[in-house]
Amino acid sequence: MSKLEDYDGPILEIDKLSISFFTRLREIPAVMDFSVRVQPGEAVGLVGESGCGKSTVALGVMQDLGKNGRIVGGNIKFKGRDLSEMSDEELRDIRGNEIAMIYQEPMASLNPAMKIGKQLAEVPMIHEGVSQEEAMKRALEVVTDVRLPDPERMLNSFPHQLSGGQQQRIVIAMALMSKPSLLILDEPTTALDVTVEAAVVELVKDLGKKYGTSMLFISHNLGLVLETCDRLCVMYSGEAVERGSIEDVFDNMQHPYTQALFRSIPLPGADKNARPLVAIPGNFPLPHERPPGCNFGPRCDYFEEGRCDAQDIPMVNVEGFERHSTRCLKSTEIDWNAPLMLAETKKKGEIGKVVLKMDNLKKYYEVAANALFGGGDKKVVKANETLSFEARESETLAIVGESGCGKSTFAKVLMGLETATDGQILLDGENIEQTPIESRKTQTVADVQMVFQNPFDTLNPSMTVGRQIMRALEIFKIGKTEADRRNRMLELLDLVKLPREFADRMPRQLSGGQKQRVGIARAFAGGARIVVADEPVSALDVSVQAAVTDLLMEIQREEKTTLLFISHDLSIVRYLSDRVMVMYLGHVVELGTTDQVFSPPYHPYTEALLSAVPIADTSVEKQHIVLEGDIPSAMSPPPGCPFQTRCRWKSEVPGGLCDKEVPPVQTLADGHQVKCHLAEDILARMEPVIKIAAE
Repeated sequence: MSKLEDYDGPILEIDKLSISFFTRLREIPAVMDFSVRVQPGEAVGLVGESGCGKSTVALGVMQDLGKNGRIVGGNIKFKGRDLSEMSDEELRDIRGNEIAMIYQEPMASLNPAMKIGKQLAEVPMIHEGVSQEEAMKRALEVVTDVRLPDPERMLNSFPHQLSGGQQQRIVIAMALMSKPSLLILDEPTTALDVTVEAAVVELVKDLGKKYGTSMLFISHNLGLVLETCDRLCVMYSGEAVERGSIEDVFDNMQHPYTQALFRSIPLPGADKNARPLVAIPGNFPLPHERPPGCNFGPRCDYFEEGRCDAQDIPMVNVEGFERHSTRCLKSTEIDWNAPLMLAETKKKGEIGKVVLKMDNLKKYYEVAANALFGGGDKKVVKANETLSFEARESETLAIVGESGCGKSTFAKVLMGLETATDGQILLDGENIEQTPIESRKTQTVADVQMVFQNPFDTLNPSMTVGRQIMRALEIFKIGKTEADRRNRMLELLDLVKLPREFADRMPRQLSGGQKQRVGIARAFAGGARIVVADEPVSALDVSVQAAVTDLLMEIQREEKTTLLFISHDLSIVRYLSDRVMVMYLGHVVELGTTDQVFSPPYHPYTEALLSAVPIADTSVEKQHIVLEGDIPSAMSPPPGCPFQTRCRWKSEVPGGLCDKEVPPVQTLADGHQVKCHLAEDILARMEPVIKIAAE
């Protein structure tokens, strides 16, 4: 089948689509009455929390619902033709050739045993029958298009030899090999660092323009959708609840769920004590337990009994707006501009004495230069290079940087899972850097606790929630009797706002956000004074993120905890932290209060990080800085300044100093530290990266 070039209607037209999955017990409706259109050259964002049916829609378009998934209503038309009426052969021809899909995990789409060039060349050879020579030529062109360094070497590499960001670019290149009309991207950047994400997003936008490709972009990140898409469709529990252009939906939202989503994300300039994030109350309904009437009803501030739950609610057009529609009976009655009713303003706990002090901490690893066979010279990986800082009682210190910068290594040394190579860590004036966890006093172990990134991996699947918390209490020798410990465990469940009956539940019966709360309860079981939170909300949905971050803040206020918050999400860091430490390749490149780090002068790396963060606000203007190249390997860091290979300010430093010497730490106003060769007058000329346009 030749490509339908002469077709000028919508590329993709989904009309009243319903998809169900059939189990032995029941039919589970995953998507109901869902409609969306993608016009030629248009990018449409599909937004919603996990479990709302976004990926099911994408699999429906690919006609890949597996054995027990079926389209039970409506249809999907591609260039005017109903996909369900096509033969297997026609579908095979369209998939990969006309419609391409990019998945969240790049390695799932690459064959680990085959060189990149061969994998790319296969696409046009199979779909278009071109010769291998022609296919390789096209592969080289596309790899150059996705801005990969040294394209010829890339084509000759195996997937494991590339970084995550490079693998994802190869997957994008593969999708573009046959110049598809429609590209479906399913959370394509979730596993990547912000700076890499910024580069990939930039790339997707440019390639969309170059190839005239239409896009369906699935994401839960509203900022990302704002930067990549023209139009937006918000989904909740299997239904579309609002559709419109980016400006319509962001600035003139007409559905309570859209409004609730925006209230649960930190925007620039918001203060955590004066404007706490508002989490959406209640939980997401399971597909077979949806309420009557409006699915969002039980969690909605504007719910009206006998009206919102009396009938199925249709999508209606918003008056005065073209192609903007909402699934809400009360959209015309709600005052969408009403100021947010503030919960009581939270008072920030007084920041107390220094609890933790690090002095010139170094952590080096020795690895065999030939990792595969273990022979050859030893190489040293400098994971942490002269880290120095202090953290005080009731303070939140954020540690920010891309993966591989040494954030988690430093956490391991602090926890006693590793010992330091040099330098010292003082906890209440006592050295702990050389004491592994098994030799630490029980009190020290109870004092320094960790909340991990993935709540699924940290709970024992065969033990009830209550038993796991009581186990921690036993280890910390808290409570004289079993009954004492049970009472303390129930108090800890209260502390993390989980119902007491959860004590008897198994981890598999809990959602991701609930599991993370159990992890927090366990960390505080011994009255932890320092909690290292390693990306504690990155695996959670936005509304759950709001609840968990708010919870951490509240516990901190009550318990006077010192929180070390490791994250790459700068919007949450800005919102939560009192001080920020920016790391790059084992070095601390900037350290200061949140206000100092988020306004100029910046370290050049901090400047690039800030520019990379997607912000879900149409009034924000950002300087546009995309970092060139990838992070160098910690096994062979560049000479001189670790950041010099990617720095846009390097030409301002005379005499090639950046290539030769590690920069000294400069102390600017009020203890703001920057590790950079740039002269003070150049630093002072820096412009703010993020500007909020005046109303």
